[in-house]
Amino acid sequence: MAETGGPKGNVNAEMPLIEMRGISKAYPGVQALSGVDLDVRQGEVHALVGENGAGKSTFVKILAGAVRADAGELLVQGRQVTISSPKQSEALGIAVIYQEFNLVPYLTVAENIMLGREPVRGLAIDWQSLRREAAEALTRLGVEIPLTAEVRRLSVAQQQMVEIAKALSTKARVILMDEPSAALTDAEVLRLFEVIRTLRRAGVAIVYISHRLEEIFQIADRVTVFRDGKLVGTAAANELTPDEVIKMMVGRSLSAHFPALPPDPPRQQPLLSVRDLTMSGRIQSVSLDVYQGEIVGLAGLIGSGRTSLLRAICGADLYEKGTVTLDGSLLKLRNPAEAIDAGLALVTEDRKNQGLILGMTVRENVTLPHLEEFVHDGRIDRAEETRTVARLADELHIRTPSLEQLVKNLSGGNQQKVVLAKWLLKRAKFICFDEPTRGIDVGAKAEIYDLMVQLAQAGTGILMASSELPEVLGMSMRIAVMCKGQLVHTFQRGEATQEAIARYATGSLAA
Repeated sequence: MAETGGPKGNVNAEMPLIEMRGISKAYPGVQALSGVDLDVRQGEVHALVGENGAGKSTFVKILAGAVRADAGELLVQGRQVTISSPKQSEALGIAVIYQEFNLVPYLTVAENIMLGREPVRGLAIDWQSLRREAAEALTRLGVEIPLTAEVRRLSVAQQQMVEIAKALSTKARVILMDEPSAALTDAEVLRLFEVIRTLRRAGVAIVYISHRLEEIFQIADRVTVFRDGKLVGTAAANELTPDEVIKMMVGRSLSAHFPALPPDPPRQQPLLSVRDLTMSGRIQSVSLDVYQGEIVGLAGLIGSGRTSLLRAICGADLYEKGTVTLDGSLLKLRNPAEAIDAGLALVTEDRKNQGLILGMTVRENVTLPHLEEFVHDGRIDRAEETRTVARLADELHIRTPSLEQLVKNLSGGNQQKVVLAKWLLKRAKFICFDEPTRGIDVGAKAEIYDLMVQLAQAGTGILMASSELPEVLGMSMRIAVMCKGQLVHTFQRGEATQEAIARYATGSLAA
């Protein structure tokens, strides 16, 4: 494949809105970008992909005015510029929508859209003009959200529309979207794509950053791949295949996206047995068995009860009715600490808020649930603690300059490995994974999948909830489907298809 390629279809071939020439940026010990040449054109969706640490975030920060390049030229509509602040970036028609929304929860929709640019009459805010301009921005998107609603009361998808409206109200000609679909349902993603197509028809350029390759091929006109701070190539999306993009991203072929699963284990006594588990308004009479060395996938729409089931099994939420049995012992868990003692572990969906303490180090996060293992004569043996964590970091290929690195400074994939290290330190008998690869790149995904297979081969039982059907199909020996709090169907190995899972998950097929 050529290193660069011209776009096809709905791409305007006129002068680029933005052009980067030889852009480089270094941090102490890290070359974040090296000689990058890239352009963004009017009325196109330009996808930017690459593993964590590939240089995507630095690219965004340079255009947003958060950091300045060390070398190279930046042109906006053919004019060389230096962007030294977010305000200057905005004035040049560039807007950034980060994965973590930049909204004020207790302000209204209208106030958030116009925040920092409120029209005034004399010394007071012109509220009528403010609401009118906010309404115009929402109208351009074709969405209806009450202008007087507090943002904290909106859904994630609605908050995202407010962010896009805010960008449009600045008269942005280029909008950078960082992982815009990460917290959306499938239906909300389709709505987002409609909005993006509307913007594209209006001549707005979208830079779309995502780890989800299936989305890239649905929405992008061109694809640019970064690896190790360098631009590997740019080509029209219809000239590429997912396998080609992955090979460009990681420098090797991952045509087999998922590892070979172990054979089905003997099904004598279940390792985990759930019977009639019920939590009011969340799950209803769920029964499920998982055997030693088995990976069972848990599919279903958001709100179907998948997360509630995992949290109930692992003692994070209390249930009103039913039983959980592990390795033949009936459990009566009152909290996660008792679950850990019993041999249960939960890799949570939200690793940053529920799985890790971001202000603590790698070492501290790994050993926190197990500190008593390192206490001798009333003191923590730091040397033993460090040796143990170093061994786990090596086994899991945790990429960190030091075990004393703060977890918040690691990539998403390495953060997920730190969560796993916690449960491998004192090996859990059974692990519940909730969205195990959300927000991590394809290389890190492959490593997580390999780890799950190794755990299963060692006899660990795994129950994995995922919104990504290819992941469920590729990583499950059996697949249980939930709908409206109930387990409606279980597929045996090799029986399931995406279409069949979707029918049960949406209630199209009865239990």
